[in-house]
Amino acid sequence: MNAALGESADLLTFGAAVVGCVTLMLGLLRNRPNLVRAGRVYTWVILAGAVLATVAMQHALITHDFRLAYVANNDSTQTPILYRITAMWSNLAGSILLWGLILAGWIAATAIRFRKRAADPLIGWAMAIAYAVAAFFFGLMLTGSNPFTLVKGAIPSDGPGPDPLLQNNVLVAFHPPLLYLGLVGFTIPFAFACASLITGRVGEGWLVEMRRWTLFSWGFLTFGLILGAWWSYKVLGWGGYWAWDPVENAAFVPWITATAYLHSVRVQEQRGMLRVWNLSLLTATFSLTILATFLTRSGILASVHSFNNTGIGPPLLVLFAAVVALSVGLLAWRGDLLRSPGSIGSAASREAAFLVNNLAFGAFALVVLLGTVYPLVVQAVNGQQLTVGAPYFNTLTMPIVVCILFLMAVAPVLPWRKASPNLLRRRLLKPAAFAVAVLVVAVLAGVRGLNPLLAFGLGGFAFATALRQLFVEVKGRGITGATGPAGGGMIVHIGVVLIAVGFAASHSFAVSRQLTLNPGQTATFDGHTFKYLGIANIATPTHTGLEARVVMDNSVRLDPAISDYPFAQEAIGTPSVRSTLSEDVYLTLASTPAKPTSAVVIGVIVEPLVSWIWLGGAVMAFGTLMSAWPRRKRDAKPKPEAVGAEAEDAVIPENLVDHPEVLVRVPIRPMGLGTASGGQ
Repeated sequence: MNAALGESADLLTFGAAVVGCVTLMLGLLRNRPNLVRAGRVYTWVILAGAVLATVAMQHALITHDFRLAYVANNDSTQTPILYRITAMWSNLAGSILLWGLILAGWIAATAIRFRKRAADPLIGWAMAIAYAVAAFFFGLMLTGSNPFTLVKGAIPSDGPGPDPLLQNNVLVAFHPPLLYLGLVGFTIPFAFACASLITGRVGEGWLVEMRRWTLFSWGFLTFGLILGAWWSYKVLGWGGYWAWDPVENAAFVPWITATAYLHSVRVQEQRGMLRVWNLSLLTATFSLTILATFLTRSGILASVHSFNNTGIGPPLLVLFAAVVALSVGLLAWRGDLLRSPGSIGSAASREAAFLVNNLAFGAFALVVLLGTVYPLVVQAVNGQQLTVGAPYFNTLTMPIVVCILFLMAVAPVLPWRKASPNLLRRRLLKPAAFAVAVLVVAVLAGVRGLNPLLAFGLGGFAFATALRQLFVEVKGRGITGATGPAGGGMIVHIGVVLIAVGFAASHSFAVSRQLTLNPGQTATFDGHTFKYLGIANIATPTHTGLEARVVMDNSVRLDPAISDYPFAQEAIGTPSVRSTLSEDVYLTLASTPAKPTSAVVIGVIVEPLVSWIWLGGAVMAFGTLMSAWPRRKRDAKPKPEAVGAEAEDAVIPENLVDHPEVLVRVPIRPMGLGTASGGQ
């Protein structure tokens, strides 16, 4: 029943996506609004089919339907209920199903948001493109990645369960879905970017709406990456959280380009500039999500995050090539319409700072992408296997990160068009003084080394600037000043500073040692005492193992362990971590004793400010919500008490997409989402 229901639902969804796409395109090409409106109905068929297929898979996993090959390979009668649910995205076919479900949800959200503009050609083309992407992924589920394939031969009575690394921490329930919500969500801004080029409506009106959609996707991806780093830190036992793993990089590169877009789109909203750059960033971000999907699911990368050789690599590569060709072709076709009416008049302006910021993000993305893909190209050309490790990424990205931190400190206080020396002095003096104070305190505390000092100094500079701007916004607008791209963006900046400082401190000043201890013996390391009490056996329905009982500083109990799973090729270590705002003490069981009275080897890592990274991620998530939160209409213009750059920078109403008539009053923004002219 599960297999029949799931395959029928996939077939229904694939058919609805194809028919809906064709219906919309026929209606748009033949100028038949009734067909365009009819094509929107298939959204709900796609969503219903995706939900039914997901329900069928979850029912099969929860009830141990080992007739399905996917369940037989990824489920076990001993697997806890939580990890039976998460098993749906623990392997290839189920992960594609999750991708399709989330894409159907994003398409449905788009249909709801623009339900009053069902016949608008721009909306129609965007929906048609989204349908085409959905048809591709549900087509994969009917061919090379079918999650409902039946077992050939005898039906097993039990299975191996999920990978041990995917059933020993609850973060597996949140990290992959959040990543997918972000990566899949970029489909909608891409579809609107292509639709704007197809219709020739390349003005600024539709960007106001798409900025928020991109922001939500970016926020999900941001939080997913942070949770992935936390999961790695808590589960893998190596004491780190980011290793420049190729699959991690594949998801990180779209985040970089989306971040660049969220900055540069403000320039287009305010000055009508960077149109080509913004459209290129949107299409590049979606292209890179497809590339990330190919790298993760083609089997060409060896990573704890990647899947085995699957056979769906070629179709994904074809989709990537088609997306790139479509994007480049549309940009070339509409090149004449994309000329910007404005220009950068001064280097001391916000638009100039954002341009440099985009160049820095572009260089960042290129460095990470090159280091990730280059070994694959070399192997494909001459068969030679290369490894690009952390030294390459750390060396080349550090100057870029320093540049970005400096721009984070300076750009928010710059006005549009031009800043006078007096204005710069007035706005930057106190943040610069705070940065100097932070540097002095860091040096007195014993911090040495160029990179950590730069991180602390520029981090303090950017932190003070963000606080200043947030204070000015709240003072001028009340509590709603903390919302929108200005206020919410400053909260995000504060989160980025916390992550940058935590990253620099933990990487630069971590110390480690292995302690060999007999039961009852005490050792001292880095100001902490560790008393080993003894070893204890672990026995659960899913695994067995040994757990070391350690007391730190006579009060804190830590229990690092090594576990054996029935179908795992090697034992799985589980660290035990004591976290405070100042430092983390990270213990691992490096060896198992021959008998209970024998000595054990305890690995100890002391890392300062690691918790700042997780705190910074939470602040970024909150800032993302504040950035997307719509301001009330009465806050569309700065209040009289707003001063400085805030008074100079008029705010466009967030609901511009629903009120294109206001564009008459904004001469550099002649294009609304509902207008028919290119405004050229």
